Amino acid sequence: MTETFWQDRPTLVTGATGLVGGWLVRQLLAVGANVVCVIRGSVPHSELVQSGLIDRVSVVRGDICDQALLERALGEYEIDTVIHLAAQTIVGIANANPVSTFESNIAGTWSLLEACRRSPRVQAIVMASSDKAYGDHDVLPYRETTALQGRHPYDVSKSCSDLIAQSYAHTYGMPIAITRCGNFFGGGDLNWNRIVPGTIRSVIRGQRPVIRSDGSLIRDYFYVEDGAAAYMLLAERLVADPTLRGEAFNFSTETQLTVLELTQRLLKALGSDLLPDVQNTASNEIQHQYLDATKARDRLDWQPLFSIDDGLSRTVTWYKDFLCQST
Repeated sequence: MTETFWQDRPTLVTGATGLVGGWLVRQLLAVGANVVCVIRGSVPHSELVQSGLIDRVSVVRGDICDQALLERALGEYEIDTVIHLAAQTIVGIANANPVSTFESNIAGTWSLLEACRRSPRVQAIVMASSDKAYGDHDVLPYRETTALQGRHPYDVSKSCSDLIAQSYAHTYGMPIAITRCGNFFGGGDLNWNRIVPGTIRSVIRGQRPVIRSDGSLIRDYFYVEDGAAAYMLLAERLVADPTLRGEAFNFSTETQLTVLELTQRLLKALGSDLLPDVQNTASNEIQHQYLDATKARDRLDWQPLFSIDDGLSRTVTWYKDFLCQST
């Protein structure tokens, strides 16, 4: 990414209190962007708040489904670039509360895109989809041409929002590009039910880490700072190259790990000999997922900045500092 591109650029970020959002805001501010965040409620333990970054951005309080509010924000702040991360991201919550997940993930996407359609200053929109949008496939890895066929609530919400973004790009010629990443991990994720923060906290407390599946699920894990950098790179390229409109890109280190293997890497990084507690209670989970990132490498000249182990090391350091301060 180039600092000159972002200097003083009015940039709207949704989902800024989430895992990726906090790191994205940090990187945007570091290169001089004027950042506006749409925030629904107070999230005092988020990285955005804990780090003090929230005091350096403009905050619009409201719901991502409020199209009128979004239009006002885009107009009043003369927004040029939009990075849409806001979503309900927890599979278990989606299974228990499908309607609220559909509202935030699907209706939130069309509300924002319709607001952007009515805002002629907007030059680039990066929409965060997910590898879950692909659903379950026998042929792997997922490529951008793989069908989007989610079956369970979270997966369906990402398939739908992905297709809606493509629809707005192709029907209205809007400057939209889509990211599909694997399972994000990194410092700042305080959902302790997720495998990375949950494992680290358990080990630091001297407790066995819990694996809710049988440990054999294979996932594509992606470090959060890499994700933030990828979103910014795609926004830059989208402004420079109109042929990217409506295109989707996988971002991945192309490393396949089972949940058990990831847990064992974390235990090694933490210097622990605790054995995982494999509970095998998870349901509605895709067995095997990983991404092919050839398109991003070829068309965006993209490469990951961190290996999985580098990302895990940085993540462990963050949580050690955070949990020590919390006690």
